[in-house]
Order: sequence, then structure tokens, then C-alpha cells
Amino acid sequence: MKQTINANIGSMAFTLDQDAYDALKRYLERVEQALPADEKESIGDIERGIAEILREKTPSPLRVVSLEDVKAVIARMGEPEAFSADGKCPDAPSEQASCTRPRLYRSRSSRSIAGVCGGLAAYFAIDATLLRLVTLFLILFGGLSIWVYVILWIVIPEEPVHNINLKP
Repeated sequence: MKQTINANIGSMAFTLDQDAYDALKRYLERVEQALPADEKESIGDIERGIAEILREKTPSPLRVVSLEDVKAVIARMGEPEAFSADGKCPDAPSEQASCTRPRLYRSRSSRSIAGVCGGLAAYFAIDATLLRLVTLFLILFGGLSIWVYVILWIVIPEEPVHNINLKP
């Protein structure tokens, strides 16, 4: 038999197993430590993102959030070090050391249709408009099929909410 805890996450009420609550609490503490001093109010946005994911996983208010659910949320949100301003590990011996490798996402903020070109441009650090023009040129003149774009739309995951709120 497990104990359960009622918790308010991102202004939504959830019932969590004790071990799930402890894991989520530790994760949020680590995220808050990784946030820059001027971004501490972003923890509310991060909590709302977690609440949205948990609401997807627990559609019924009677279902208890398990440790496996919390682990899936943490995996989807990313490591706490990803929330730091420069993306570097605070304890890294070298200034060039990075906590996480760059990830390819469909952009939520730089999108014309589905965010594929905006996400690719951010991943390769090039101008999104230039990539959109090249893509349009290739589609119109037969070098690239529209199906490639649609497949990328399906395959590339959408950018997590926390990446939008912390961009400079």
C-alpha cells in the first residue's frame, strides 16, 4: 500500500504517489537551481508545462500519478541543466562543456506552417527565412518532394514549452 499526496502543479490539482511526489519535487528544485537569477518566475511556466503533460497522462481526476508517469514527464521536459541560461553545466570543469547536446525540434515560435524549417534553422544555426526560401525553391523545382516535408512534420517532435520561455 502506498501513500498518496494531493498537490497543486501549475494551478491544476493532482493526486500523486509519495515516491512520484518526491521525485517531482527534487526535479523542480534542481530546475529552480539551474535557472538564472532573473528567470526565477519561469518556474511557474515550467510547472504549467508539467501539469499539461500529466493531464495528458492522467485524463481521469481519479487516477493517481505514478513514479513512471513522473519519470516520463522528466524525460520529456529535459534535464534541469537545460534550463540554465547558457546551457552549460554549473559544475563542468571546462567552459566548453555542455550538459546536453542540441536537439532537433519543430519550432513553436519561428513557424510558417509546421515549424520544420524554423526548427532546422535553429538546429543548424542558420537564418530561417533563407532555409524556407531554399525549401520552397526545391519543392517547386522538383529537388524535394512535399512528402519529405510532411514526413519531417510527423517525425520531428515539437519544441518543449520550457525552450520557448527561456530563449533570450
